[in-house]
Amino acid sequence: MLQVTDIQYIRQEVNIKGCSYADVARRTNKDYRTVKKYADMEEFQPKEKIKKSQPAPVMDPVKDIVDQWLKEDMKKKKKYRRTAKRIWQLLVEKENFKGSDRTVRAYVSKRRKELLDDSEEAALPLDSKPGDAQVDFGEAPFKYMGKVMDLPYLVMSFPYRPLMYKSLNHKTRIVFWKD
Repeated sequence: MLQVTDIQYIRQEVNIKGCSYADVARRTNKDYRTVKKYADMEEFQPKEKIKKSQPAPVMDPVKDIVDQWLKEDMKKKKKYRRTAKRIWQLLVEKENFKGSDRTVRAYVSKRRKELLDDSEEAALPLDSKPGDAQVDFGEAPFKYMGKVMDLPYLVMSFPYRPLMYKSLNHKTRIVFWKD
């Protein structure tokens, strides 16, 4: 692969100035076929290789079940998700699965990555500078003098430092705490 500057030079000499492929090849010390290739090239992005899908006679009958389990597990906390080994054990017990655990582990690994890529949830890193503050307010039930009441509240946090200011009602109360 040539450098960008070489490609630009070849394209300018051949396409704009009208020089021949052989002439530009002599000046750049490249083969004339290389010069022709880059002078005529319209798209410089590499083409994606299309993989042929191979049949998986062992996994095909249970793929839907595994996919369903993986989608259910995406909603759970990481600690409570099924491992690939546990999925293989469940398949052997419930579906009379004859494949190896390695086959299931490879499929689960691939599918988890695909499901994560397809998920619509996104996470952005929060970056805060010193002096930035976040404020939220509303009403919430509080226990006040033995009674549960809906009271207004205000929460102010300083994300750069783990400090918070909290006002629970009209009688201002200040509480600072660290995480």
